[in-house]
Amino acid sequence: KDWRYFQKDGKWFARETNTMPQWAGSCWYYFRFLDPKNEQAAFSPELDEDWMPVDLYVGGAEHAVLHLLYARFWHQVLFDLGYTKHPEPFQKLVHQGMILGSDGEKMSKSRGNVVNPDDIVDVHGADALRLYEMFMGPLEAVKPWQTSQVSGVVRFQNKLFNVVQSVVQNDSDAEMDAETTKILHKTMKKVTEDVESMSFNTAISAMMVLTNHLTSLMKDEAGVPREAAEKLVLMVSPFAPHLGEECWNLLGHEDSLAYQPWVEYDEALCIDNTVKMGVQVNGKTRGEIEIAKDADQEGAMAEAMKVTSVFNQVDGKDVKKVIYVPGRILNIVAK
Repeated sequence: KDWRYFQKDGKWFARETNTMPQWAGSCWYYFRFLDPKNEQAAFSPELDEDWMPVDLYVGGAEHAVLHLLYARFWHQVLFDLGYTKHPEPFQKLVHQGMILGSDGEKMSKSRGNVVNPDDIVDVHGADALRLYEMFMGPLEAVKPWQTSQVSGVVRFQNKLFNVVQSVVQNDSDAEMDAETTKILHKTMKKVTEDVESMSFNTAISAMMVLTNHLTSLMKDEAGVPREAAEKLVLMVSPFAPHLGEECWNLLGHEDSLAYQPWVEYDEALCIDNTVKMGVQVNGKTRGEIEIAKDADQEGAMAEAMKVTSVFNQVDGKDVKKVIYVPGRILNIVAK
């Protein structure tokens, strides 16, 4: 107070103290997060060394000319003054796309196209909201909101829950067959890699495929393998944590799945030994076959002749030429 108010030439003056932008504190908040209880300094050099720089910054394009720009200015000053050893604050930047209204326009009250997340949560639950937002498309893409499509991820949730319930109710101890094992490991690989690359929409899609496969096993006498159900629950938990915890508890686990290690896949089981390829007769696709990747032309032709629509196009004709590209196409020229 004594510093702010002073006299000059017999008049009282007050120094201006509001000299920083309103978001001044938010420009270096990531530093304070390192050491929030330190009363001697903003943050300690040791914690700066251990934790900085920030691994990932996720923000919209609008942040690039506001917080991101100012944060970098402040960081450069702190670096020049010797408070941090790191010249740059953030190692990786990802711009998430804006979610538009159902009319394809930016949400605003004046347009009347604003979607209140609380309304979605009240009807479908928080997990459904999270899943739909991530399933809408690539993280960086601009996407229009479609409330009617939320029901799609709700069906996925219900299917997954039913799979878990079938394991519990049938006290299933089924062993995984080769097909289920391969699909499971390919899904674990896909989801693991997609989470790392923030490709959440394709990770959810892969889990939907696995869920559909396990749903088909519910009709079999052996039932759904417990291991497959548990791995699926672990994978879905970052996307739908409430569903994940509920299913994990149903499967007989008392502790939270948050303490469980992430799923691990066998790379060898993720490699396809067979391939599906189209069969053409005189340049027009007449069918599809599934053969070994290294199948020769004779083996491919033998499988093609088992396809009725292909056989009918060739029967009684003279095969003039066969064009075979392993793993890609089989084209039969017949006159």
